[in-house]
Amino acid sequence: MSLRSGPAAGLVWVGLAVVLAVALAFSVTRTGPLTVAERAAAIDSNLKCPSCEAISVEDSSASTAAAVRQVVLERVREGQSDQQIDQYLVGVYGPSILLRPPATGITVVVWVVPLVAAVGGLGGLAAFFWRRRRPVAVGVTSEDRDLVDRALSEYGKGTDPASAWRSP
Repeated sequence: MSLRSGPAAGLVWVGLAVVLAVALAFSVTRTGPLTVAERAAAIDSNLKCPSCEAISVEDSSASTAAAVRQVVLERVREGQSDQQIDQYLVGVYGPSILLRPPATGITVVVWVVPLVAAVGGLGGLAAFFWRRRRPVAVGVTSEDRDLVDRALSEYGKGTDPASAWRSP
């Protein structure tokens, strides 16, 4: 028996789904609050290195990135919120320090339009393939029946059946 069909295939897929669900459940559950270092690292991963090109503060070894990491760690220790820290850094370095721009104004459009386009495109493809799958009802006319009858009668006479397709 092949695992590609039959009851065994269903069991394999159910087993894979259960393993995936359990793995996801364990990955998103967390016991206890973040430590100061974990919270600072999470903030660092969303900040762009001021002197680098498209690298997070967390991943950069530049001195400016180290300075930003230090500022973030100090402010986390002081008990400031993520938003307060982001606002401070935007005030010092400008909005380009944020790897993920705030979801306001035109930035919402930048994030939403591609998602809407993707959903619309997938919906269009689904509709195209669904319509293509449906059988198209084609009516047979009396001319079609006459043409087939003529071709069959020519075929029965031993002549070339293609001659029946030509005009009489």
